[in-house]
Order: sequence, then structure tokens, then C-alpha cells
Amino acid sequence: MATVGFIGLGLMGNAMVSRLLDKGYDLTVLANRSRTNVEAAVARGASEAATPKALAEASDLVMLCVDTSASVEARMRGDDGVIAGLRPGAVVIDFGTSLPASTRKLAQEVAEAGGAYLDAPLGRTPQHAFDGLLNIMCAGDKAAFDRVEPVLKDLGENVFHLGASGAGHTIKLLNNFFGMTVANAMAEVMAVADHAGVERKQAYDVIAAGPLHSMMMDFVAAYGVEGDASKLAFSIQNAAKDLGYYRQMTRDAGVESVMAVPAADSMADAAETMGDRMVSEMVDYYAKRFKS
Repeated sequence: MATVGFIGLGLMGNAMVSRLLDKGYDLTVLANRSRTNVEAAVARGASEAATPKALAEASDLVMLCVDTSASVEARMRGDDGVIAGLRPGAVVIDFGTSLPASTRKLAQEVAEAGGAYLDAPLGRTPQHAFDGLLNIMCAGDKAAFDRVEPVLKDLGENVFHLGASGAGHTIKLLNNFFGMTVANAMAEVMAVADHAGVERKQAYDVIAAGPLHSMMMDFVAAYGVEGDASKLAFSIQNAAKDLGYYRQMTRDAGVESVMAVPAADSMADAAETMGDRMVSEMVDYYAKRFKS
């Protein structure tokens, strides 16, 4: 069983660490922002590293679940970075949502250091992570993927290998662009229903009875109708970041997104005052905006 190092114990990372501990992995952890979940993992038997380098020195498999490409790069590079402490043949996996261009550069640097780098962004929620039921969109060196696939299958119900380095992050950004445009559309539906004099639940029930029905609609309606924001544990701030990355990815590909613009602009605006709130709470953003 591989020794695992895990960097970044936020909502999703903490759930994944809990799952790895449940499965009996020898685990070393390192905080990204908050120490609370690190201390809980250590109390369950994990070790704590002082630096990314020290974590890599103790691990056959290094996992990162942090917020931005800049955060990944900061932990990978430098004298105290993961690459500096990488074991020969080690595999590094970025579970976050990063820019594909950054991913491809890091993959090259890790290969030059004698390891392999996989991008493996995630689908589903932290609750799925606790239960080992994530969707994992992995890309990069196929031989490295084959070696770590048993570990990935302890974390995910659906584990995909999608091709060359960066393909996982590309598909994840396509996925999040689609999901966040749907979420914004449904949030606006809830707010406009108020102004149009119809009940939010009636609007939802009619739309959900047709071909537009989706889980994302249900997540947003859970808050808009019932006040329950827990169904979609994904912050407005993270969603705004992902839409910004999506737009950068399209520019890198030589095109300019049309459909991402209104959702990205609205979420960036909302993030200034509502950043830690959940995406489904964009209903409140639109409701307030329409009153002004």
C-alpha cells in the first residue's frame, strides 16, 4: 500500500483524507490554509510535515487539493517544494481545478525530476468523498495512472483516464463552465419569479417536470425554495475562480467564450461580498441586484 502525502485539507481535501484514513493508508498531511482539519487527521493517526519537500520525502504518492494554480505552483516549486523532495518514481496528483497550461509545465518539471504528474480534478461533493464515491477525471502518463489507479478507486466511484497531461483540467473546466451557467440561470429564475409575482416553487416544479431538469437545478432550488445551501458545498469564490480559468483556457486555445461572460462577471461581483457563501446562494445576489 502506497505511502501518501496530502496537501490541502479544505472541504474536499479533508473528506478525502478521512477516506484514506478509513482505508488504512500511511498518510502524511500538510495544511494549505486552515490547521483545524490537519489536527483532526493527526489525531486519527496521520503524520504532519513541516514543508512540501518534507512531505514528498516521506511519500510514494503526493496529492494536492488546493484552491488555485498559483497555490499548486507555490507548493511544487522552490527549495522547500514537492519537486525538491520527490522520491524517484513518485507520482504527484493535482486534484484541484487548475489551468491546463500550468499543469503541462509542472508535468514536464516533475518528469525531469524523475517522477510523474497527473491532473485529476474531481466531480461530486465532499459527502461523496467521505464515502469514496467521487468522479475522478485523471490525465497524464498512462503508466503512472495504472500504478495509482487502485488508490484512486478507493477515493472514487468513477475513475477516468482522459489522455495527455492537462486533459483532465480541460474537461473539468468545461464541466464547471456548464454547471455554473446552469446554476446562475436557475438562481435568476428564482429571483425573477419574485418580481413576476409567481411562487419560486411553482416555477421550479414546472421547469423540473420537463427536459431541463438536472441535479444543479435541484441544488439551487433547495436554497431558493427551502433555504438549504448545504446541497451544493461549493463556494461562490471558487466558482468565480473556475469561470475565470475557463475563460483563460479558451483564450489559450485561440477563442473567446461567449456564454461564460455573464455568469463569470456576476459571480466575480458576488464574490466581493459573498465569497464564502455557497453557489446556490447566488439567488440572494440576483434578488438584491433586481431591487437596486
